[in-house]
Amino acid sequence: MVFGDSLSAGYGIDRASGWVKLLQHKLDAEEQPYKVINASISGDTTRGGLERLPKALQQWSPAIVLIELGGNDGLRGLSLESMTGNLDKMIQLSKKAGARVLLLGIKLPANYGPAYGERFYRIYPSLAQKHHIPLVPFLLESVADRKTLMQADGIHPLASAQPIVMENVYRYLQPLL
Repeated sequence: MVFGDSLSAGYGIDRASGWVKLLQHKLDAEEQPYKVINASISGDTTRGGLERLPKALQQWSPAIVLIELGGNDGLRGLSLESMTGNLDKMIQLSKKAGARVLLLGIKLPANYGPAYGERFYRIYPSLAQKHHIPLVPFLLESVADRKTLMQADGIHPLASAQPIVMENVYRYLQPLL
């Protein structure tokens, strides 16, 4: 189950061309016995994610949960302490439900300032280390820094970037399969 925000929900592109759907195609091609559930909602924050996670875990009973949240917290300048606590609880709830967890790291645009941006980014490796779970260091690696792969808002990747995003995730997901 992919539990994220607009980066996983396919904001601004045909959802069928998003990285989550491409991941399903890759798993199918490798004859992996997984059905990918995309439980992502554009605009979601870690608080919203924490509120809806218990129901999603109960409904889908996922073997693996990919948590891709926090970007909207950062873009809105919300409390990093609250964001950390929410992600921490989501990891705990997922593990308690018997799922393996993969945390997907996000970076903020440079205009948020180096101090806030660095504090924000460090949350992901800190939680991955605390919970002994794998981490995708930066979901948009090799994408965010290339304007030709980004939508006009500079935040969301184009459909042409989705295969790169999927490979960024798959590299860290594969050992969990």
